[in-house]
Amino acid sequence: QVQLVESGGGLVQPGGSLRLSCAVSGSIVRINVMGWYRQAPGKQRELVASITSGDRLKYADSVKGRFTISRDNAKNTVYLQMNSLKPEDTAVYYCNADLWLGGTLSPSDYWGQGTQVTVSS
Repeated sequence: QVQLVESGGGLVQPGGSLRLSCAVSGSIVRINVMGWYRQAPGKQRELVASITSGDRLKYADSVKGRFTISRDNAKNTVYLQMNSLKPEDTAVYYCNADLWLGGTLSPSDYWGQGTQVTVSS
């Protein structure tokens, strides 16, 4: 079994910062892409940021210059540093990993349980 455990969400004032973490555990051979998605009430889930095993980065236009994604391969952990937060960043943030498990012939997609981020004064 694979587990993605997120932490770091919470309530923050506009302009503040939060750091999300997601630790992946299980019989993992290799993690290809790790990413963060978010879903606000009444909206579709959207990609926030992703990072490949080769450290290729992708960001949503709405967070460029404010959010930074990084990963620690030794810990199978991905981080999302969120600065200059805005009320429109309020959403449930989900960790995602595309990874190979031992004994499998192709990679699979896994999701965390989600962590709430609320930006409000």
